[in-house]
Amino acid sequence: MRRGRVEIVTHESRLLADNPLGDPAEREVAVYLPPSYDDDTRRRFPTVLVLPGFTGTGLGLLNRGAWQTPLDRRMDALIAAGRAREAILVLPDCLTRYGGSQYVDSPAMGRYQSYLVDEVLPFVEARWRAIPAREARAVVGKSSGGYGALTLAMTRPGLFAAAGSHAGDTAFLLSYGREFGKVQATLERRGGVRQFLAWFDAQATKPGSLIDVMNFLACGAAWSPNAEGPYGYGEGFSLPIHPRTGELLDEVWARWLERDPVRLAERPEVQAALRGMAAIFIDAGTGDEFSLQLGARQLVDRLTAAGIATVHEEFDGGHMNTAYRYDRSLEVLTTALAPAA
Repeated sequence: MRRGRVEIVTHESRLLADNPLGDPAEREVAVYLPPSYDDDTRRRFPTVLVLPGFTGTGLGLLNRGAWQTPLDRRMDALIAAGRAREAILVLPDCLTRYGGSQYVDSPAMGRYQSYLVDEVLPFVEARWRAIPAREARAVVGKSSGGYGALTLAMTRPGLFAAAGSHAGDTAFLLSYGREFGKVQATLERRGGVRQFLAWFDAQATKPGSLIDVMNFLACGAAWSPNAEGPYGYGEGFSLPIHPRTGELLDEVWARWLERDPVRLAERPEVQAALRGMAAIFIDAGTGDEFSLQLGARQLVDRLTAAGIATVHEEFDGGHMNTAYRYDRSLEVLTTALAPAA
């Protein structure tokens, strides 16, 4: 079986410079080049932007380990079996102090969506032989990355012809409502957000049980920045729960719901953006710990009602250890894109 190759380069971002969290502006970008890339120096290829989940980076998708097949080897096998077309895979790093960026522009974190579309994609298309056209671009991701892929497709029309979401964040009342009590109790125990973050930063080993809390903070920075109000948390954003009672703060929660893909899918301009896409792939495990299979169903129902076709699949599994599902999304998305030429 012929194999593609991976190049890892450092990219200095202008848009991430001086971000409010002090996160690095210099980022590593991994680029998978398909097996025949070096055969003909005139041939150009479609591109798939792959967005990792919370706490993940593009390089993490390439990790070698026991019982895991890294993404580049998966793509090699798909191409060899004739299931996927050859494509360049772009694996970026949008990590933040909070563990993720939700791939949005936020004054509380940085301009990560703009970084992807205004810097990373042009950088890749200038350095490698990618087809610089909408019909040859797709975006896909898992969990927070799935959310990022959906929102890019919905809010940046004209950039991507296909999109895929593996258990992307949707139906926020189901997926995030379950965390309200835990987040409130954890933050109160540590004296508030600022004190909790200082304590968390100081831990040599980050407790896995607190990843949900960090994810909640990342979402606050992404979706309700500069929403201090009477219950501000002192870090340039607010959370949708009262810091003492855990009660829902309607004004802040409304800002989160505005970013929910299920709600976004009801907007005419979003429907217009999605209706012209060559492929939309959505899946989730039937045992997803965050009920994201239900969010996927709600989203697909909204899209179907608007006359927007999707490939919707469910599988026996939960939220974790589902990298093998990229086999399906890459199959669907690459065959929908303009082929290499």
